[in-house]
Amino acid sequence: MRNEDDLRDILTEAAGAIADFSGNPRTWLSWIIVFMEQLEKFAMSTDPVYQELYQDLLPALQDAVRSRIKNGIW
Repeated sequence: MRNEDDLRDILTEAAGAIADFSGNPRTWLSWIIVFMEQLEKFAMSTDPVYQELYQDLLPALQDAVRSRIKNGIW
Protein backbone atom coordinates (compact mmCIF):
# COMPACT_ATOMS: atom_id res chain seq x y z
CA MET A 1 0.00 0.00 0.00
CA ARG A 2 1.25 3.45 -0.82
CA ASN A 3 1.61 6.16 1.76
CA GLU A 4 0.13 9.65 1.52
CA ASP A 5 3.37 11.20 0.28
CA ASP A 6 3.51 8.73 -2.60
CA LEU A 7 -0.08 9.53 -3.51
CA ARG A 8 0.61 13.27 -3.37
CA ASP A 9 3.55 12.75 -5.72
CA ILE A 10 1.37 10.78 -8.13
CA LEU A 11 -1.33 13.47 -8.09
CA THR A 12 1.29 16.20 -8.56
CA GLU A 13 2.66 14.32 -11.58
CA ALA A 14 -0.86 13.90 -12.98
CA ALA A 15 -1.55 17.63 -12.53
CA GLY A 16 1.71 18.39 -14.30
CA ALA A 17 0.78 16.08 -17.16
CA ILE A 18 -2.57 17.83 -17.55
CA ALA A 19 -0.89 21.24 -17.51
CA ASP A 20 1.68 20.05 -20.06
CA PHE A 21 -1.11 18.73 -22.27
CA SER A 22 -2.87 22.07 -22.21
CA GLY A 23 -1.55 25.19 -20.53
CA ASN A 24 -5.02 26.77 -20.58
CA PRO A 25 -6.57 26.19 -17.13
CA ARG A 26 -10.09 26.50 -18.56
CA THR A 27 -9.57 23.21 -20.42
CA TRP A 28 -8.61 21.41 -17.22
CA LEU A 29 -12.24 21.18 -16.18
CA SER A 30 -12.86 18.24 -18.48
CA TRP A 31 -9.91 16.36 -16.92
CA ILE A 32 -11.12 17.11 -13.40
CA ILE A 33 -14.50 15.68 -14.38
CA VAL A 34 -12.83 12.56 -15.82
CA PHE A 35 -10.96 12.15 -12.51
CA MET A 36 -14.16 12.55 -10.49
CA GLU A 37 -15.98 10.06 -12.74
CA GLN A 38 -13.25 7.49 -12.13
CA LEU A 39 -13.37 8.04 -8.38
CA GLU A 40 -17.13 7.60 -8.50
CA LYS A 41 -16.77 4.31 -10.39
CA PHE A 42 -14.34 3.02 -7.76
CA ALA A 43 -16.64 4.13 -4.96
CA MET A 44 -19.64 2.45 -6.57
CA SER A 45 -17.84 -0.82 -7.19
CA THR A 46 -15.96 -1.15 -3.91
CA ASP A 47 -18.58 -1.15 -1.16
CA PRO A 48 -22.23 -0.06 -1.10
CA VAL A 49 -21.48 2.17 1.92
CA TYR A 50 -18.95 4.06 -0.17
CA GLN A 51 -21.64 5.02 -2.65
CA GLU A 52 -23.32 7.17 -0.01
CA LEU A 53 -19.99 8.50 1.22
CA TYR A 54 -19.09 9.54 -2.32
CA GLN A 55 -22.36 11.42 -2.56
CA ASP A 56 -21.44 13.15 0.72
CA LEU A 57 -18.07 14.05 -0.77
CA LEU A 58 -19.58 16.15 -3.55
CA PRO A 59 -21.09 18.91 -1.35
CA ALA A 60 -17.89 18.95 0.72
CA LEU A 61 -15.91 19.47 -2.50
CA GLN A 62 -18.31 22.22 -3.50
CA ASP A 63 -17.75 23.90 -0.12
CA ALA A 64 -13.97 23.62 -0.55
CA VAL A 65 -14.16 25.27 -3.97
CA ARG A 66 -16.40 28.04 -2.63
CA SER A 67 -13.96 28.60 0.22
CA ARG A 68 -11.07 28.75 -2.27
CA ILE A 69 -12.92 31.37 -4.33
CA LYS A 70 -13.83 33.41 -1.26
CA ASN A 71 -10.55 33.18 0.67
CA GLY A 72 -8.02 32.56 -2.07
CA ILE A 73 -6.49 29.54 -0.31
CA TRP A 74 -7.14 25.82 -0.16
